Amino acid sequence: MKKTFKKEAIRQLFKQFNQLNVLIIGDVMLDNYIWGKVHRISPEAPVPIVAVQKKEKRLGGAANVALNVQAMGANPILCSVIGVDADGQTFLDLLKQQKLSQKGILKSRERITTCKTRILGNNNQLLRIDEEIEEDISTHEMQQLYTLIHYIILHDKIDVIIFEDYDKGLLTPRLIQKIIELAKSRGVPTCVDPKKRHFNVYKGASLFKPNLKELREGATIEAELESLADLHRAVSSFRVKHKIESVLLTLAERGIIINSKSYKAHFSAHIRSIADVSGAGDTVISIAALCRALKCPEVLLAQMANLGGGLVCEQIGVVPVNKEQLLNETLNLDIVR
Repeated sequence: MKKTFKKEAIRQLFKQFNQLNVLIIGDVMLDNYIWGKVHRISPEAPVPIVAVQKKEKRLGGAANVALNVQAMGANPILCSVIGVDADGQTFLDLLKQQKLSQKGILKSRERITTCKTRILGNNNQLLRIDEEIEEDISTHEMQQLYTLIHYIILHDKIDVIIFEDYDKGLLTPRLIQKIIELAKSRGVPTCVDPKKRHFNVYKGASLFKPNLKELREGATIEAELESLADLHRAVSSFRVKHKIESVLLTLAERGIIINSKSYKAHFSAHIRSIADVSGAGDTVISIAALCRALKCPEVLLAQMANLGGGLVCEQIGVVPVNKEQLLNETLNLDIVR
């Protein structure tokens, strides 16, 4: 018999998100957007000329996860390292504008603030320019960051921890393992949005959310993984090997897979007018983590995360999810009565 949920229970769940404190640890970045019109090709090279109409700076990377968590009504606490530079100051100014806490942000003279500049012409992304350092943070900085994280976990009643890994050097294997151990000792669930470099380091995490490309590369899977059965076998093998409670595998236009010891399912993507897939993974991990903190049934967690990831793809650029829109679409799911 299919599990169903009452509409009032769903509305109550969305209200409960407002009580949660979420610790987000990961690589932050500044997203710059240059918008313009393209009317002709340059005579100097076969490239479009963009007549600039608007420039915008936004919080990116793990900071976009914080914006999604905030948009869902919860309280995000962001922990990361930025450079002592103009982009770092702009990043702090944007945090202040968004009423996001700065207490988990460390400034380093050894690094620059990661910055991605996207150039869009006629609403299409033409070019992205990345300024970054990808080497791991120093042992000294790692210890500083861990001390800060330890203090926050002990003093702020953290309900769930999100690891937002962009392979930019913040999350080192030692830091990851120490935080997971600390979280387990405090009974705090850990949710992971992984990248290739440390894919196999998150042993013992509560929830692990790769996309298909990350699963293939991170777990070095050479098989085609065409069928759902193949996908479930690969995910189950990885989950058991790394003692992970649940794996949430995003499949872009094919939807999402949830796989745990007691529950396995696939949910198709909802039909959308896709404008931009940037930031969809940030939305998925944010919703999944909030649901995990409240011990939501996995059928609901997966379907809500699937909905949220699709909703943000209807917007140009990296934007947080709209809570009211997500609530309305959740109330229309076939598992809600």
